[in-house]
Amino acid sequence: MADMLTAEAGGSVLAARYVARMAAGDIAPDSGQAKVVAALAQLEQRIASRRLARKSSALGWLFARREDTIPRVRGLYIHGAVGRGKTMLADLFFESVAVRKRKRRAHFHEFMADVHARIFKVRADMKAGRIKEADPIALVAAALYEEAWLLCFDEFHVTDIADAMILGRLFEKLFDLGVVIVATSNVAPEDLYKGGLNRALFLPFIAMIEKHMEVVRIESPTDYRMEKLGGVRIWFVPDDDHSMAQIDREMEKIWHRIAGNDGGAPASISSAGRIIRVPRAGGGAARFSFEDLCAAALGASDYLRIARAYHTVVIDHIPQLDQDRRNEAKRFITLIDEFYEKGVKLVASAAAEPEDLYLGTEGAEAFEWARTVSRLHEMRSSDYIARPHGRGDSEASGDTTGLVET
Repeated sequence: MADMLTAEAGGSVLAARYVARMAAGDIAPDSGQAKVVAALAQLEQRIASRRLARKSSALGWLFARREDTIPRVRGLYIHGAVGRGKTMLADLFFESVAVRKRKRRAHFHEFMADVHARIFKVRADMKAGRIKEADPIALVAAALYEEAWLLCFDEFHVTDIADAMILGRLFEKLFDLGVVIVATSNVAPEDLYKGGLNRALFLPFIAMIEKHMEVVRIESPTDYRMEKLGGVRIWFVPDDDHSMAQIDREMEKIWHRIAGNDGGAPASISSAGRIIRVPRAGGGAARFSFEDLCAAALGASDYLRIARAYHTVVIDHIPQLDQDRRNEAKRFITLIDEFYEKGVKLVASAAAEPEDLYLGTEGAEAFEWARTVSRLHEMRSSDYIARPHGRGDSEASGDTTGLVET
C-alpha cells in the first residue's frame, strides 16, 4: 500500500507524511483511507500548479498570461461513516498543502456562525450609511476570499434553514472567485438537509457541490474511534495498586494512541474574540489539565467551542472539590453538559469516582452534580463511545479552530 501511495502521489508531501505515519505504526494500513489520500494528493498537486500559474500571471508583461487563463481547481468532498479517519486526513492535507497564506481550517457550523455575523454587520453598516447599498452576501464572500482562498471544513452538514437559504448564494460567489473547498461529512451531498423545510430550494446547492468538488466516499471497515477507546479504561482513580504517577504514565500512553506518536502540538480556539489555548492537540483530540478548563474564566460558549472542535478530550488531575471551590464545580458541570450533548469522548484522571468528586452540600451545583455523575458514568459506556461526534440528543450540530493563515 505504501508503494502504491508513493507511486500515485508523485512526490506529494501529504502522501509522504501518511506513509511515514503508517511506517511508524501511527496509522494502520487501510485501503479506504488510501483512496482518499490519493485524491487529496492529486488535489495538492493541482493547487501547487495553480500557485505556479498565479505567479506567472503576476509577470504577465513577460509571459503574456492573464488571471482568467488560470484553470479553476475542483475541491474535494469526503464523506463516510463516523470514525473512519476523515478528520485526520483533512488535517494532514491542511498541514501539507503548499499554501502558506490565505488558508483556513474550520468546523463548518462555526464557519456559518461567522458568516451570519458578517452579514449582520454588513447590513448594519449599510443601514447606517457607512457603506453603499450592495449585496451583503457578495461582500462577505469577497472578504472571506481575501482572507483565505483555500477553505477546509470539518463535519459539513446542514440542519438550519437560515444556513440552507444562504449557502447557495454564498458558495456561488466563493466558487466564482476561485475559492477551493475541501470538506468532510458523515453524509453524501445528496443527503444534505434531507427532510429540511423548503428543501427544493436547497437542491441547486447540492448540484453546485457536485460541479465544483470531487465527491469521494471513504470505504473503511474500521471505526477507529471505537478501536482507540473501545475496551480502554477511560476514568482513572488512584488506588492501592495505582499511584497517580502510574496513572499519569498510562494517560500518556492513551494520549499517544489517540493523538498519534508525536503527541500532537499546542493549538488555539477562537471564542467570541478571545483565544482559548489548547496545551496539546492531535488526531482530532485535545488534552487539558482540570485547571486549564475549570480554574480559568471560561463559560458555556467556550466549552461548546471545544466540544465542536474535538471529538475526544483528555483531562488530567480532576481534584475533589469542596464548597470553597464551587465555582470550579459549576464550570465542570457546564463542561460535562456541553461535552455530553455533542458526543465528545472523555478520558480523565481524577482524585475520586464521579459521585465522590464534589463534597459541597449547598447551592444549585450540589443538586446539579447528580446529573453530572450520571452523565460521566454514561460517557464511559460503549454505546456512548459509539455515538457520532457533534450530535446531541435531538439535533445534529457541528468549532472552528479559528485557524486562518494570512
